Amino acid sequence: MGGFVHYGVVKNDFLMLKGSVIGTRKRVITLRKSLRVPTSRKANEQINLKFIDTSSKYGHGRFQTSDEKNDYFGPLYRKMRRQEEAKDN
Repeated sequence: MGGFVHYGVVKNDFLMLKGSVIGTRKRVITLRKSLRVPTSRKANEQINLKFIDTSSKYGHGRFQTSDEKNDYFGPLYRKMRRQEEAKDN
């Protein structure tokens, strides 16, 4: 429904990074093992991911899926027209 701002919908596997990544949009990022073993409390924090917000970040971003949006707004005129044309043929 929303995708990432200035990037769009990601259709393949993806990785969420905490913080920021320098460079231009859609830059390829090479990931490697750290040279030093992270020992800080923040590095050893166990992540419990519960929810990923997929609503649009442009506008109000009220809907998580297109089905939810269609249920709220009801059938669109162009969809009703297509269905009528399909019945006539």
